[in-house]
Formats: sequence, structure tokens, C-alpha cells
Amino acid sequence: MQYYFDHNATTPVTAGVLEAMLPFFGTEYGNASSIHRFGQRAQAAVERARAQVAALLHCDPTELVLTGGGTEADNMAILGTVRAGLRKSRHVITTAIEHPAVLRTCQALERGGVAVSYLPVDSMGFLDPNEVRKALRPETVLISIMHANNEIGTVQPLEEIAAIAREAGVVFHTDAVQSTGKIPVDVKHLGVDLLSLSAHKFYGPKGVGALYVRKGVSVHPIMFGGHDERDPRPGTTNVAGIVGLGAAAQLAAANMAVESRRLGGLRDRLEREVLARVKDAGVNGSRLGHKDGRFRRVPNTTNFYFDFIEAESLVIALDLQGIACSTGSACAAGAVEPSHVLTAIGLPAERARASIRLSLGRLNTETSVDVLLATLPGVVERLRALSPRTPAKVGASQQSK
Repeated sequence: MQYYFDHNATTPVTAGVLEAMLPFFGTEYGNASSIHRFGQRAQAAVERARAQVAALLHCDPTELVLTGGGTEADNMAILGTVRAGLRKSRHVITTAIEHPAVLRTCQALERGGVAVSYLPVDSMGFLDPNEVRKALRPETVLISIMHANNEIGTVQPLEEIAAIAREAGVVFHTDAVQSTGKIPVDVKHLGVDLLSLSAHKFYGPKGVGALYVRKGVSVHPIMFGGHDERDPRPGTTNVAGIVGLGAAAQLAAANMAVESRRLGGLRDRLEREVLARVKDAGVNGSRLGHKDGRFRRVPNTTNFYFDFIEAESLVIALDLQGIACSTGSACAAGAVEPSHVLTAIGLPAERARASIRLSLGRLNTETSVDVLLATLPGVVERLRALSPRTPAKVGASQQSK
């Protein structure tokens, strides 16, 4: 048997989503930009999907630009807003724990002369909204703060940050790739101007996403071509993928309340049992869940450190036992440096390199958690027996010198 604990990297396309997509790989092959009936049927399917995504976000369908995924949506939001800024000097505010799709886009802006402030977070991964207020400048054109972190699951206080952005007249973007479909995401309640999402994080297909653009917000195009997906996003419409996005959004809206409670229960049990069974281990970031009517972290995510071992060795060893997990962002797999998220919350590099992420989803049950709990302690013990960095071995080495 194989057990999958890496749902933040990607999720399997569910049967209902695949069924909705299949006709558009075969009999319904029209180009959505064509005016004949083949094209009209394709365009109608796209608009149904747009409405399904809009219902999940509680926005108007006309406020959605359909994209090739979360990374494109982030780039469009950040680059498009900065290019739309009328000020000669421009400044962007973000955090030190953003996904590379945001961080590297901001770094590219810096190389072009745009100033960027990377705000710190506390030891649990939360951003203090007052840090945003203090970072504002007259030339600030954009604030980009992720909703839920992909490695530790922390959910940021977007409502408070949005109020600060509105007061300053600054456009506010959020990368909601890891929260959409898992917890309620209401763009009007959150107060955001721009929001990015990706279908494959909530059981839709890879390579398709969306950017919410509040009415009245100007986003300049970052690519140029035809008018297939309105002016901000040229290119032939990915009809099958968009239909899958819409179907996944509809299923997420219907199942979210029950599934978030179920996954939160599994995650909490997993944390209690791992900490009880494995010494020199801990949870990185916040352990808060749903409090005062708000999610403080997404219910499916936890991040553990296991001192005296290398996380990559643990991931490989668990994989050999049929258990899939990760050391953090799938986009950073193979990186030599420790996780920028974990070091930003204050972990020393050695502990950050000893940390793994477990992200649960529909494939996980009490049985799969039982298997993980039965397997993990023994694997950690074996790896520590091989490690030269345990306190006993370090002490013996120092005495022999």
C-alpha cells in the first residue's frame, strides 16, 4: 500500500472533475474564441466554469481572469499592478515567507529598480499588521501577502491588512493558492483587490488557475497576443482545464465544511501522537486551529522537526515504506539551502534541515494516519542511529580528541 501525505504539493483529480473535462478532450473540441456553434459551446462551458469559481470566492464572474496556474496569476497581479502604477518611483510590500512565485517576482522587480520591503513574521509565522503600516511609503503601489503558508499552514490576518491598504489607497494582493478550497475564501470579507488560486491544489487539473481582479483595479498585461481571455491574458483558451477548475471549485464549496473538520481532526491527532512517540521532535509554527470564528492555519497542514537527522533522508526512508511526504515546497525540492519559511520563523538552519511537511487530503483516513504513526518512530530511530550528530556521538567525539 502507498499513503500520500503531500496534498500541498498537488492533489489527485477527482472522478467528477475528470468526467466533466473528458468531452473537451474529444467531441467538444471547439476554440472558445470561434463564433460558430463549436466555439459557442466551448465558450459557454468556460463561462459556466467561471461562474463556479466566482461562487467559491463570492465575487462576480466578470472579476475573474482565467490563467495557466497560480504562478501566472501571482506574476500577473504583481507585475501588472506595478506596471499600472503611475508613480515614477514604485515600492512593493511583501513578507519573508511568500511562495517563490511571489518572492522571485519581487526580486525581478528589484533588479528593475523597484523597491521591495520583505516583512518579518513571528515564531508562529504570523505577520503583525502594524508592520505593514510602518512599511508604507508615499510611493507604495502594492501589498502582496499570502493567505495561507504552503509549508506551515499559517493563515494571515488579511482583513486587518486590507483595512490598512484601503486607508493608504494601495492595491492589496493575496496568494490564496493554499487556502482556496480548504477554508472559506470570501474576497469581499477579506477585503482584497487581487487574489490568486490554482486548481490542482483542490483536486482539479494542473496548469490552470485564476486571478480575481476587483472591479476598478487596473492590471496591465504581462503577455501579449489575442483577446482570448480578455485583454490581461492572451492565448488560446484551455477549455478542458478551465472546465476542470470550475468542477473542482463547485465540489470544494459543497464539501469544505465537513472535510475541513475531518482533516483538522486527523492533523491534531497526528501532532499529539508524533510528539508523544518521538523524542527531540516538535511542530514548526502555530498549533492554533479554528478560533474565534477564524482559521489561524489551514486544517490539513503540519510541519515537524526531528533533531539529529536530515529531512531529505527521512523523506526517502518513508517513501521506501510507502509513505509520501516532503521537506517543504515542491517548487524548492532539491534546494541546498534550508527552507526560507522555517528560517524566517527563527529556526536555526540545522533544525530547518531536519523538518518535514505533512499535508493531508481526501486520500487520508484514520487508517493511513495509523500506518504513519506506526512507521515514523522506527524510521527516525534508525536514521538517528546512523547520524553522527546525536548528543552522545558528539560528546564521544569531543572526548576522543
